[in-house]
Amino acid sequence: MSAMVILIMGVSGCGKTTVGKRVARLLNIPFLDADDLHPAANIQKMEKGLPLTDEDRVPWLKKVAEKMAKLEGQGSGVVACSALKERYRQVLTSDSSFPILLVYLKGTRDVLYRRLRQRKDHFMPPNLLDSQLKTLEEPRNALTLSIELTPEIICNRIIQQAARQQAS
Repeated sequence: MSAMVILIMGVSGCGKTTVGKRVARLLNIPFLDADDLHPAANIQKMEKGLPLTDEDRVPWLKKVAEKMAKLEGQGSGVVACSALKERYRQVLTSDSSFPILLVYLKGTRDVLYRRLRQRKDHFMPPNLLDSQLKTLEEPRNALTLSIELTPEIICNRIIQQAARQQAS
């Protein structure tokens, strides 16, 4: 695969990390989980059931953008980041010198909530899902995939789209 960053976005519980790790492994490129870059204050806030504000998110998004630039320096990569608003996606992509494939993992509230309730050892409690859905601005320029597809199908479609985008 020639240079490209695949940015997998969506609300908590949509499968960004699962899909992102699998795509990165299949393509043999680095994976970055934006959740790993949250400052302690953001994590503590979410653990208390408090939604993040734009002021909370902007420094974190800038840090994610810096790490994305390092991935570009390595050639390619996969990034999992909620990127809920268009302006957040702009922070992540505006300085990119590489093509970016934006992938939106879309699901119903019921499926997402069920997944969040089943999750263990994550700082994001299920009761924050509604605030994320309220914040979400669905992207118009993304490969949108239903989270009800199997992870294998989702990954295959992402890889196929990445190949098409690079060929054009």
